[in-house]
Amino acid sequence: MIRTVAVAGYRSLQYLVAGLDRLTVVTGANGTGKTSVYRALRLLADLTRDGALTTLAQDGGMRSAMYAGPYTGKRVGIQLGFASDDLSYAIDLGLPQPGATLFGLDPEIKVEAVWAGPVLRPASVLADRHGTRVRTRGDDGAWRTAAWRLGTHESLMSALADPSETPELYAIREQAKGWRFYDHMRTDPDAVARRPGIATFTPVLAPGGEDLAAALTTIERVGDADLLATTVADAFDGATLELAEGEDGTCRILLHQPGLRRPLGAPELSDGTLRYLMLVAALLSPRPPGLLVLNEPEQSLHPSLLPALAALVLDAAERSQVVVVTHAGDLVRALRPEAQVLELERTNGSTTIAGQLTFEGPAWTWPSR
Repeated sequence: MIRTVAVAGYRSLQYLVAGLDRLTVVTGANGTGKTSVYRALRLLADLTRDGALTTLAQDGGMRSAMYAGPYTGKRVGIQLGFASDDLSYAIDLGLPQPGATLFGLDPEIKVEAVWAGPVLRPASVLADRHGTRVRTRGDDGAWRTAAWRLGTHESLMSALADPSETPELYAIREQAKGWRFYDHMRTDPDAVARRPGIATFTPVLAPGGEDLAAALTTIERVGDADLLATTVADAFDGATLELAEGEDGTCRILLHQPGLRRPLGAPELSDGTLRYLMLVAALLSPRPPGLLVLNEPEQSLHPSLLPALAALVLDAAERSQVVVVTHAGDLVRALRPEAQVLELERTNGSTTIAGQLTFEGPAWTWPSR
């Protein structure tokens, strides 16, 4: 389980170190930095999974993603990291040297480190890189410097995650591959989720929700079918969900609601109803992730659905570590008794955690450049 997430120099996050629990709710008023926290987690996941900088490029590049608050006189860059009981990771991204690259928006990786346990100490470091130089620690505890050099834009995760040569890097990368993020699930009239799907084994809902019919069918056949039925009935006043498979191998979503003479198909469902079914598919996955992050799951949902959503989240937290980013007060209140709640506020342009001073919170040390 991830115990600590640390971010510095990213958007409104000048310096933020937050402890995570089995279920963590991130909340706050509009403009306090909730989206920055979500994007930082997603960027950290992409970097850890395969060293990809694609997410940063989609954010507008390094200069667009850097801290946007008042100038503090500190070095310019973005730092991201997380700590768990077993393995932890941090990366330090800086601006490229003038003339060093033809792509000025791309970051230059200054430092990376992987260490054992939650707290960075010299003796716990298992692998690191400073600039282009790479070191790994052997079984005898001695450092080995690689004979080759990394490019300034290449991550340890993309270059050294080999199960035999660097098992720790491989393990931490595989751990991050199990993290899931749900944000922009499409419910517009042209959304793929409104069309019949292929009835194939789909234990994990796609990030955009396009394979919803197959994911729900998989839950019904190999997952918790009773909980699926109960969840739909509780949310929609006794409604029943029918997942019909045609002779051509396609499956369709049909929702039978009391008082209606016929079921409604996916093209007829409201955006809120369809989005709720997507959240059901994500939270009842027969293959639970190590970490599940939901960004503003309340979008398009009527407030009456929030208690049922909260019950789903609490159930999912029995199998996965869950982070919910939300500004829905009813959802926060429903989850608060079982969750750690991080309420964000903005002070002088910088996002902080209410009631936590800048350098309070979990112990955290950045690897030095």
